Amino acid sequence: MTEVRVPTLGESVTEATVATWFKKPGDRVEADEMLCELETDKVTVEVPAPAAGTLSDIVAGEGETVGVDALLANIEEGGSGSGDAGSGGGAAKAEADSGETKEAPKEEVADAGGDQGDATGEKVDVMVPTLGESVSEATVSTWFKKVGDEVAADETLCELETDKVSVEVPAPSAGTLAEIVAEEGTTVEADAKIAVIAKSAAGKAGSGEAASKPKDGGDAPATPQGETQYSMPPAGNGGPGRSDVEDAPSAKKAMAEKGVSRDQVQGSGRDGRAMKEDVDRAVAAAKSQPQSDAQPKQAPRAPVAAEDESREERVKMTRLRQTIARRLKDAQNTAAMLTTYNEVDMTETMALRKEYKDLFEKKHGVRLGFMSFFTKACCHALKEVPEVNAEIDGTDIVYKKFVHMGIATGTPTGLVVPVIRDADSMSFAEIEKAIGEKGKRARDGKLSMAEMQGGTFTISNGGVYGSLMSSPILNPPQSGILGMHKIQERPMVVGGEIKIRPMMYLALSYDHRIVDGKGAVTFLVRVKEALEDPRRLLMDL
Repeated sequence: MTEVRVPTLGESVTEATVATWFKKPGDRVEADEMLCELETDKVTVEVPAPAAGTLSDIVAGEGETVGVDALLANIEEGGSGSGDAGSGGGAAKAEADSGETKEAPKEEVADAGGDQGDATGEKVDVMVPTLGESVSEATVSTWFKKVGDEVAADETLCELETDKVSVEVPAPSAGTLAEIVAEEGTTVEADAKIAVIAKSAAGKAGSGEAASKPKDGGDAPATPQGETQYSMPPAGNGGPGRSDVEDAPSAKKAMAEKGVSRDQVQGSGRDGRAMKEDVDRAVAAAKSQPQSDAQPKQAPRAPVAAEDESREERVKMTRLRQTIARRLKDAQNTAAMLTTYNEVDMTETMALRKEYKDLFEKKHGVRLGFMSFFTKACCHALKEVPEVNAEIDGTDIVYKKFVHMGIATGTPTGLVVPVIRDADSMSFAEIEKAIGEKGKRARDGKLSMAEMQGGTFTISNGGVYGSLMSSPILNPPQSGILGMHKIQERPMVVGGEIKIRPMMYLALSYDHRIVDGKGAVTFLVRVKEALEDPRRLLMDL
């Protein structure tokens, strides 16, 4: 008996809901054939059969919530053949006993893998992993192995770049890299095959599949097209006429919320099932259709002098850079964005930091920086002006009773915004540790999508690059972003006397659709007051 368990769901995801079972007890299943689909709060996960056999029982029914590695079902290995004829199982067994077909699995493996590797070695496909909700494709950025290299199980083979994060692809098993299907720079879809690994020894799966292989053609597939977890049927196969195909629950909910009929959605899931991202595409297409004729085409690039052309270098924009450009422009086009400015005297904050930084680092193991002061000051101000921490959803305003602080971070590949969750309930030390850890992961390209989603407000520190003043752009759907800048000594009038003080300009960009000028100015003044007298944070003033 082989157990079917919940696979790894991703970082920070601990449970999922069983959305759909595609098999019922008693059904014959093949190895890697999709059994059911799980839904988490971030992605949809398909669960393949770990072995060929008969589905004996289902432990977790549709709608049940299960944890990682929980038991979903049991498969009884062996059983009847592929169902060609009544005597098919007996014939296959007889052939297996007589030893006449023992070479067939080896021959098929050799054919499937070309001339790479030993004919007795099992071939394992390397597939594009789940990229996350609403992410349908990625670009192969770097291969760390070349054809013929030995690889260990879980060793990183290549890196994929999506419009949100970089994803490392580990080796599913040990062996030799027999073939690279998708070279660097190739755009691949989710669940596409990118490479083939030849195991060093003959696999067990090949002999187990001999009973279900058709014998009268030699080149017929073991299972019909579209019957494995990786195959993709033509879009629209699961249209309204297919009553036997169940759409994903998230897609049904999205269609009901957005008023989209099933006729408008082309399903990209198995057997043409509609997924949530399919609904999103249908809504986007409906919105852009009336405006398509009115939108001007991008102006052609001005001609370049021949003597200059040879000294130019043309580099394709990375997917991350393309996404940054698109989202920033969308923010300008969507929000009624306005920026208000103020300046803060950093004397008291700098003195407090200087006095306690050594003791702070000795106790907490992390340096005391300015970001924790600004994060605390913003959390304090957001309580008084909650609309800056809110967002617009259609005709509703969603007020957040928590602060998930986004910290804009520059990386070699572009700007990313990791999120410090529940920053309003953190101490100075916890904030500094979180910022340091997220910043390192961002620079190393190790951030997951979950770590960059859900922010309610953002802080951007252009001062680290020497910026004296700027107008930050909103990070949709947020309604506010604070811009920090360079600390510079300037002459200021204090108590009727001119004194040299360390000053910083602050900029708050906000969405005027939801935040009035009074609220924006009040927020910025509260941040200024907290930084000029940090004791106000202790007194909750």
